[in-house]
Amino acid sequence: MIRAALLQIAQVVAVVALAPLLQGLIVQWQERVQRGQGPGIFQPYRDLWKLFHKQLVVPESASFIYWLAPVVAFTCMLTVPLLIPVLTNFPLPLSDMGDILGGGLILTLGSFFITLAGLDSGSAYGGVGASRAVMLGILAEPTLILVFVGITLLAKSMLPFVVNHLLARDAAVYWGPAHLFLVAAFFILLLVETDRLPFHSSTHIEVYMIEEGRILEYSGPLLALLRWTSAMKQFILYTIFCNVLLLPWGLSVHGTALGALGAAAALLVKFAAVGAIVVVVETAQSRLRYYRYQEPLAASFLLAVLAIVANQMR
Repeated sequence: MIRAALLQIAQVVAVVALAPLLQGLIVQWQERVQRGQGPGIFQPYRDLWKLFHKQLVVPESASFIYWLAPVVAFTCMLTVPLLIPVLTNFPLPLSDMGDILGGGLILTLGSFFITLAGLDSGSAYGGVGASRAVMLGILAEPTLILVFVGITLLAKSMLPFVVNHLLARDAAVYWGPAHLFLVAAFFILLLVETDRLPFHSSTHIEVYMIEEGRILEYSGPLLALLRWTSAMKQFILYTIFCNVLLLPWGLSVHGTALGALGAAAALLVKFAAVGAIVVVVETAQSRLRYYRYQEPLAASFLLAVLAIVANQMR
C-alpha cells in the first residue's frame, strides 16, 4: 500500500517536474529545424524561476476570478496524472476515482477558468484570445469526446489502463483500422490543444494570439503558474497519446523504483519521437488564416467517426 501511494505521488511529480523539459525540447527542435540556435532545453525552468521572483501587477478591473483561475487550472493538471498511466501499467489507489472521460472533463475545466480570466481582465486582447479559444473548443471538445468514445468501444472499458493492456498485447487490434483512425484523430487534436497548428502563435503578435491573449494581463507568480499549467497540459496530452494509444509499452509492471525510473526514461524517449514529428508537421505547413481552423478539426472529427464505424464492423 505504501509503495502504491509513493508511485501515485511519483506520477504527479513526474508531470510537474518534466513538463517544462518537454516544452524546452520542442522549442529547441523547432529552432533547429528552422536553422536557428534557439534557447537551451532548460530555458522554461529559468523562465519559471524568474517569473516567480517578479512583482505581481493586477488590473484594476480584475475580480476574484483573476486570482482563482491560475490556481484552479494548476490543480486540474495535478489531478489528471492520478487517473492515467504515466509510470505504471496498472491502476494505483486513486486511479479508479475517474475514467478517461473524467480526465477529459478536468482538462476542459482548467481551460474554461483560463478563458473566464481572459474575459475578466477587461483587456481587448484577453477578450479576443478567449473568444478564439472558445471557437476552437466548439469543435475540439466534441471531437475529443468522440475519440474517447471510440477508445471506450475499442477496449469495452473507460479505464485507460485497460486500453493500454489491450493494445500492448493484441497486435490485430493495434494495427486495426479503428485504432489507426483514433491515433490520427488524436494527433490532430494534440496539435490543436498544444498550439502547434499554423494559425496559432506563442508570441505576442496580436493578430495570431490565442493562448497568449488569454493570459496577457497576468504577470509574476500567477503568470508562472499559468505557463506551468500549459506545459503540464501538453505533457498530459502527450502521455495519453503515447502511453494509451500510440506506444503502450515501456511502463513499470511491478512498480519497483527501478521500473518507475525506467518508465520515466522511456516516456522521454516516446516524447522525443512524437515531438520531432510534431515539429516537422508544424514547420512544413504554411501559416493559415484563422477562419480555416475548422478544416483540421473537421478532419479529426471525421476520423473519430470512422474509428467508431470501423470498430462496430469488426
